[in-house]
Amino acid sequence: MRIPLSALIGLTVTAFFFALAVFAPLVAPYGIGEIVGDVWEPMSAQHWLGTDNIGRDLLTRMIYGARTTIFIASAATLLSFTLGTSLALAAVVLGGWVDMALSRFVDLIMTIPTLIFALVVLSVMPASILILIVLMGLLDTTRVYRLARAVAVDINVMDYVEAARLRGEGTRWIVLREILPNALSPLVAELGLRFIFMVLFVSTLSFLGLGITPPETDWGAIVKENKEGLVYGIPAALAPAVAIATLAISVNLVADWVLNRTASLKGGRNA
Repeated sequence: MRIPLSALIGLTVTAFFFALAVFAPLVAPYGIGEIVGDVWEPMSAQHWLGTDNIGRDLLTRMIYGARTTIFIASAATLLSFTLGTSLALAAVVLGGWVDMALSRFVDLIMTIPTLIFALVVLSVMPASILILIVLMGLLDTTRVYRLARAVAVDINVMDYVEAARLRGEGTRWIVLREILPNALSPLVAELGLRFIFMVLFVSTLSFLGLGITPPETDWGAIVKENKEGLVYGIPAALAPAVAIATLAISVNLVADWVLNRTASLKGGRNA
């Protein structure tokens, strides 16, 4: 299997970020809250990205921030896709009042702006990692549901699905062997987009002061802590923005490659 250069770059960069997240305590040069210098020191051999607003090593904060951001985004994305896809497939296969009830409930939830809903919930509940994952995952389930249902509805009326029913195949077989594999391509493409959305979402909540609580940090919290430095030309707040943009581009490159790969394989099977 030949991997395109763009996909290879995306895989490499994405794997690099995930490796930093997994091995953060081993690769970080200092402790997450350790003050090691003066305020906003420039880049140096001791501090590759300089120091932050109270003298902590910015590279260390970025590494631990990657760990928190990627973990929360990955867990929330997994929750939203598992729940959203399961509900969508159940709605399509069962049909009737089940489909109607689920679809109308999803429509109701989607009328509420996601960020406002999250701010209201987090204003009365502690912003722990578990609560952030559950809240973000449940809110994003509605969007996954709408996409998965739209794709599954078209697949459900295909000839090969009807043939499976005529053969006497059960609901589980139809869902897992007929509908889900053929819905994989758009879902894979959406997976990358939803993951990046989760990264931006948790960063936004932290920037607004309703995300991760100190001494833990994420990329949004680092921007919030160092935003005053931009007035004086201090680039500390820009490092998380560059990291988010780089991760977004790399994940999308991988998602595009996987989408093309699954589409070509499906085309080959149908041929």
